[in-house]
Amino acid sequence: MLALLKNLRGDKAIWAIVALLALFSFLPVYSASTNLVYVKDSGTTISHLIKHGVLLFLGFMIVYAVHRIPTHYFKGLVLIAMPIILVLLGYTLTVETNIGGVSANRWIPIPFVGVKFQTSTLATVVLMIWIARYLSKIRETEITFTESILPLWLPVCLVVGLILPANFSTAAIVGFLALLMCFLGGYPLKYLFVITGTGIVMASMFLFVLFNATEALPDRAGTWKTRIETFMHPEDASADATRQANDAKMAVAQGGLFGKGAGKSVMKNSLSQSESDFIFAIIIEEYGLIGGLGLLFFYLLLLFRIVVVANSAKTVFAKLLVIGVGLPIVFQAFINMAVVVQLFPTTGQPLPLISMGGTSIWMTCLAIGIVLSASDKKQEEIMSSEIDDTNPLEVLSGQL
Repeated sequence: MLALLKNLRGDKAIWAIVALLALFSFLPVYSASTNLVYVKDSGTTISHLIKHGVLLFLGFMIVYAVHRIPTHYFKGLVLIAMPIILVLLGYTLTVETNIGGVSANRWIPIPFVGVKFQTSTLATVVLMIWIARYLSKIRETEITFTESILPLWLPVCLVVGLILPANFSTAAIVGFLALLMCFLGGYPLKYLFVITGTGIVMASMFLFVLFNATEALPDRAGTWKTRIETFMHPEDASADATRQANDAKMAVAQGGLFGKGAGKSVMKNSLSQSESDFIFAIIIEEYGLIGGLGLLFFYLLLLFRIVVVANSAKTVFAKLLVIGVGLPIVFQAFINMAVVVQLFPTTGQPLPLISMGGTSIWMTCLAIGIVLSASDKKQEEIMSSEIDDTNPLEVLSGQL
C-alpha cells in the first residue's frame, strides 16, 4: 500500500479532495440505504454499504490506472472510443428498462458482474475529449462553419440525439457543456451564436410538441412534462407529483443549522431516491446547513484545483482536456444540490462521489484520472514535445 501511495502522481490537493468526499460518502449512504432495506425490501444496509465500498475501490483503481497515462495519448484513444460509444448508445435504446413502470432505456447490463452500465456517463467524457482534441487542432487556424460540421457538430448531435429519447435532462446538460466547451476553447463566436440560436429554436419546438402532443414523443415525455409543470406551477400539481420535492424540502428544513446527527434522518424512509439523486437532502437533514455548505466548499475547492491544473498545463489540448472532463463533475454536483433546494426541476443527476450508484462513480473516477494525468509534472515534457510518429494512434489523430 505504501508503495502504491508513493507512485501517486499529479495534483495532491485533488487526490485529497476526492479521497475525503469518497470517505464521507459512507456515512450518508449507510444511513439512506435503510430506505432500500425497509421500504423497498432490497438487501441489508451492510450489503449496500459493501457494494458502495467495492464500487469506490474499483473507481480509485480506475483513477490510478488512468492518471499514469500520458495526456497526449487521449488524442488517439478518443478516435477509437467515439465510434464505440455511438454504437453503445444506439444499443442502449434497444435494452428495455423501466422506472416506475415507464420506459427509460439508459442502462446495459455488464455480463457476470450484476452491475448496469449507464452509457451516457461514458459518452459525456468521450465527447468532451473529442471536442478538446478538435479545438486544439484549430486553435491557430481560421475555419469556416461548414468545415466544422462533420468533425465537431455531427458527433455532438449524434451523442445528444442518442441520449435524448431516454434521458432528456442528461442530453440537455451534455449539449450545454459542449457549447460551453466550444466557447472556452475559442471556437468562433459568430458560428457559436448560429448553433445556439438553432438550438433555442429546436428546443422551443420540442417544448411546444411536449406540451401539446406528448403522445408523439417517447414514453418518458410524460415524465418530463410532469416535472416541468410541477416545477413551474407546484400549486397546481397533484400530491404525487410534488411528494418527492416536498419531502426533500422537509428534510432540508428539519436539518436546521447543525442537523440531527449522523444516521438520524427521518425523511430518508419516505423520500424517494434518498440514497442517490436526493442524498444531499439527507446530508443537510443529518449535518445541517453547516454540513451542506461544507460539502459545497469541497466541490468549489475541486473546481479551483481543476482551473489551476488547466492553467498550468503546457499544451492547448491538455488545458482543454482538463476543463472538458473536469467541469462536468462540479457542474453535476451543483445541479444535484439545486434540485434538492428547488432551484431546478428534478433531473435524476447523482451527487458525484457521494451518491450510491453504479458506473456513474466509475465515470467520475475516469474523468478525475484524466485531470490528474494532465497535472503530472513528469509528463509535461512529453506533452509539449512532438508526437512520436511511430505511434499509429497519434499518426491517425494528426491526419484527422
